[in-house]
Amino acid sequence: MKRYYFTITSLLVLLIGITSCSNEETNTQNQIAARPTVPIQNGEVQIGTQIWMTKNLNVSRYRNGDLIPQVTNSSQWANLTTGAWCYYNNDPAKGPIYGKLYNWYAVNDPRGLAPAGWHIPSDAEWTTLVSFLGFPDVAGGKMKTTGTVQAGNGLWRNPNASATNSSGFSAVPGGYEADNGSGSFLMDRYGYWWSTTEFGNLRAVARILNYTNGGVTTLEYFKDNGFSVRCIKN
Repeated sequence: MKRYYFTITSLLVLLIGITSCSNEETNTQNQIAARPTVPIQNGEVQIGTQIWMTKNLNVSRYRNGDLIPQVTNSSQWANLTTGAWCYYNNDPAKGPIYGKLYNWYAVNDPRGLAPAGWHIPSDAEWTTLVSFLGFPDVAGGKMKTTGTVQAGNGLWRNPNASATNSSGFSAVPGGYEADNGSGSFLMDRYGYWWSTTEFGNLRAVARILNYTNGGVTTLEYFKDNGFSVRCIKN
């Protein structure tokens, strides 16, 4: 009698387990199917609970189709209070590799800078990413692409300290367009990325990676600087 009871119980547990696994698989498939469609040229990577694009943004239109002005004159750039983009040193060849540089006004434009299904990360979302990778002093190395310009196998300047790209974020050193009208600087040494978070009326929060260490720096910059943009999935 005891053996019979054990057998029936075991069968019930097995059937419940199969049903549970089937439900979990169905839920997972539904979640994947419900993900927004993304442009084929933009890869993605899951880091913790977040899904990030693996390239800097390189769009010239807002989500609604309106053109984002390209501004090639550095003095004009410095006086903007509306959205704009430029290539580093106005060189279109930089776009496919480093993406475009956008001022914060483009990031904040209600027409939407990020493609459908994506958004520009807030300061809190950047913090979540960095914390998952082991906090600011080491996270940058896990985010940077490997190799160096000098060795001919990378984009970062030597020594590109601690770079492993183990997260798959694939950060590249796109430099920046200065808010004072003096032009473009620090490509191959630094990468700057906007967040959507404001710091007072004139500044917004950004993240910086550099070639000399594996850290991530958080600073506030004037909104008319031109920085790279990464997107995170909704």
